[in-house]
Amino acid sequence: MGNARSDVLGAKAQALLALHRPGDPGVLPTVWDAWSARLAVDAGFAALTVGSHPVADSIGKEDGENMTFDDLLTRVRQIAEAVDVPVSVDVESGYGEPPDRLIEGLLDAGVVGFNLEDTVHKENKRLRTAAEHAELVGRLRAAADAAGVHMVINARTDMFLRNDGDDADRVERAIARLSEAAAAGADSLFPAGLRDPEGLARFTSAVPLPVSVTVSPDDTDKAELAALGVGRITFGPFLQWTLGAQAKEILARWI
Repeated sequence: MGNARSDVLGAKAQALLALHRPGDPGVLPTVWDAWSARLAVDAGFAALTVGSHPVADSIGKEDGENMTFDDLLTRVRQIAEAVDVPVSVDVESGYGEPPDRLIEGLLDAGVVGFNLEDTVHKENKRLRTAAEHAELVGRLRAAADAAGVHMVINARTDMFLRNDGDDADRVERAIARLSEAAAAGADSLFPAGLRDPEGLARFTSAVPLPVSVTVSPDDTDKAELAALGVGRITFGPFLQWTLGAQAKEILARWI
């Protein structure tokens, strides 16, 4: 990667990182193709996320690494070329790719950040140990550093989606797990599925990095999330689903 391109991507990565503000969260609409990306940027948003679930839906695949990493890169490249804002992408659990290959592919496609979850889809959807997850975050951070771009790593745990272990100490275990990822080089932390306000407030106050949440765009209050200390808001598949529901109502008039 040439120095000029590295500088451009580095500047975008820093702009993305600056949107992670605890108590004043940046909103990164989740898109799935060039059309939805342009829609969000034209509405005034300064950065985007690309969701694995809506991308998979858009190409007729199931979520959970049933599309290939190259499938994802093809779509992400189209998005990054269509808009001039920072783009982050959900790489699920890494598609089994070596860290160097994953970072190289993302940067070549114009991506400057990514989500990394701890459900290993290619290994019967097992949950990585906290140490495994942190180690992979560290290897990806090292690969990004070697490439000359501080890619924004959003380390995600699926403990809440999976109802992992005992309810009573799940928040504390998630804090410990993602704090390891923070120490390994993550930039933000994503307790996917943690929706209880008390638990979310406890989580945001205990971890050392901004916290990312995914919410539905049509029934969630940004001010409430800000008051809980959230630092980043995305929409996952919910924006696509909301638009789909509205489209069905429109189309129903013509049947």
